[in-house]
Amino acid sequence: MKPTIRDVAKKANVSVSTVSRVINQKGYVHEETRELVNKIIEELGFIPNQLARSLTSRSSKIVGVIVPHIGPSFYGALLEGIETQAATYGYKIMFCHTQDDPERELEYLKFFEQYNIDGLIIASNFTNKDRLFDLKIPVITVDHVLDETIPSITSDNVKGGALAAKKLLSIEAKSILLFRGPSFLLTTMERTIGFLSVLKKTKIFADIYDFDLIQPDEVLMEEVLRQNANVDAIFAFSDTLALVAINILKKMGKRVPEDVSVIGYDDMPLCKWVTPSLSTIHQNTNFIGKQAFVNLLKLIRGVELETLHEVLDVDIVLRDSTK
Repeated sequence: MKPTIRDVAKKANVSVSTVSRVINQKGYVHEETRELVNKIIEELGFIPNQLARSLTSRSSKIVGVIVPHIGPSFYGALLEGIETQAATYGYKIMFCHTQDDPERELEYLKFFEQYNIDGLIIASNFTNKDRLFDLKIPVITVDHVLDETIPSITSDNVKGGALAAKKLLSIEAKSILLFRGPSFLLTTMERTIGFLSVLKKTKIFADIYDFDLIQPDEVLMEEVLRQNANVDAIFAFSDTLALVAINILKKMGKRVPEDVSVIGYDDMPLCKWVTPSLSTIHQNTNFIGKQAFVNLLKLIRGVELETLHEVLDVDIVLRDSTK
């Protein structure tokens, strides 16, 4: 049973109002008393509930969202989808970005506990999985399966990889490079499986290189491209990677798509406005966010999901970066 503010007051031999003043840092409290109360709060592991009034209705109408990064691409569209759908049902979202730091994960979990959130959506490669069960609230993951018992919603990454491979084979690509994300990500593994499953039926091979999906090492990428002077096709696992590759190819004097065809992944809005416009695998990230909230709300209301791990369809959008 979690310690209460009354437990803290009793052990410190002070009033509940004194403990409240220490927690909220409002009103006068003798310094020695303040130190004693803070010490006991730490000893008991007491977590102040900043939304105490939510206990009456047993709902704070707040949903937590954890992402690894914040940006205009995948996660920006995802957050917009979650927030839009949440607002429809009178919910607010409280989101944070962990930068894939386990310590930041723990900090935010403690923060969410303080606000008595109703549920949690995780779109990061979360490492403190065991701590999630301590929250005792519904959790759903996006873009990866964190645990077989935790519901998830992802797009069909295997199909996405296969669609890219089929397109590049259709234009008779012979020397293909895969610019992926980190190899430990489920999305990276699935897209690779889909791509290579198509290639294994041919005598065509692909050389694989891993990069950061958000901030790739441009120097390393240029070195890779110069070492693979005969490359005629690139499949990048994010639109960002694809656009960086195109920029470097132009710098090297190579034409896209005449010399090298390039396919990205995600279908960011700017893909249609860059030159050349980018062929890419389309996943409806905004809809993924909306669906993630819908599924989470069902769990909050005690409704069992028809599909524990939902997989959404993808397709390929062909533009000027491929022949």
